Amino acid sequence: MPERAPLRIAFTNIPRRLWAGGYNYQRNLFAALHRYSPGTVAPVLFAGTRDDPEELAALASIPAVALVRSPAFDRSATGLLGALALGRDGPALAEFRAQGVDIVFESARFFGWRLPCPAIAWFPDFQHRLLPHLFSRSAYWRRDLGFRAQIASGRHIMLSSASALGDLKRFYPGISNGVSVVRFATEPPVSLLATKPSDVIAQYGLPSRYFYLPNQFWRHKNHQVVVDALGLLKGRGIDVVVAASGSTRDFREPDLFERTMSEVRSRGLETNFRHLGMIPLDHVYALLRASMALINPSECEGWSTTVEEAKSFGVPMILSDIDVHREQTEGSARYFGIRDAEALAAHLSEVAQSADPPTIRDLLPDLEERVKAFVADFVRLTADVMQNSGIR
Repeated sequence: MPERAPLRIAFTNIPRRLWAGGYNYQRNLFAALHRYSPGTVAPVLFAGTRDDPEELAALASIPAVALVRSPAFDRSATGLLGALALGRDGPALAEFRAQGVDIVFESARFFGWRLPCPAIAWFPDFQHRLLPHLFSRSAYWRRDLGFRAQIASGRHIMLSSASALGDLKRFYPGISNGVSVVRFATEPPVSLLATKPSDVIAQYGLPSRYFYLPNQFWRHKNHQVVVDALGLLKGRGIDVVVAASGSTRDFREPDLFERTMSEVRSRGLETNFRHLGMIPLDHVYALLRASMALINPSECEGWSTTVEEAKSFGVPMILSDIDVHREQTEGSARYFGIRDAEALAAHLSEVAQSADPPTIRDLLPDLEERVKAFVADFVRLTADVMQNSGIR
């Protein structure tokens, strides 16, 4: 029987307010698939009825992406209970069948061990095992049991780094699942690069020389070490500005943002640590391109979207010294320990006091080859999963 192309792959929407990195990952993947491997994969995006229509419209505008909105994809425990107790998420499965789905891409959602089509389980990272103190007992076991259910159901597991592969082998030894490492590369759409960085800088009242920290305000993203480094510099009479953006909501610590900003005020750092809130993507890229350097102080990453975006433009980087950051940048960044505010302060001071003039960077010429490699790895993975499923 001849192959039917393209493969229809079910993705579930990741709201940007809940996980900006996940939303950007899927947007980038859909666009890259269409540009570099048209006709091989057709993403079918399943979204809940309450998901942001503007975010969905941006994804649905990418050629070959089909959008399906259904209550089956509203975030509730009902589907998960069915998937665990009955072996399948019935409402979601009905939608998959209606859309002729060939493969299901599971990201933070389990559709059941009796799912009648092959599935790829994406494990972005193993944060709950690496940083268990950041999770309540119920949140820890909910996440871990979800991973174990996907492993036990024979899912093909997709990881984004060799670092994550090492974690998988360490925390879940002896698994026999197929496992693939697919390192992603990002290619921001040209439409989001038309905004003038100078206009965005002026809108937010930033100086021409600043650092950029576009991480969501979650505990493991480790904004505290940046505040501490700024405090050290302030005490030495060195004033630098860090512009931060991203969601301020952390369901695990709802008051984390306010407590941190209260500390910023009490230490007289209001002009040094500027949180801009959840800003449009074109503003994110504008600020990134014109910054002195990207800062990512995170304690845990699977493969950082912000780092990958900085690489796309050749933006200098100051990163926490975790294995995946070393892997992702191949030693080409400045690094500091996740608790070492002194080392971070030294990096900030050295970069800020350099004679380099403000620069607005464009996409690097080698970016296309990196994105092509990412797409080729993903397409190869989907073809292998279909072939090994015995369905074709």
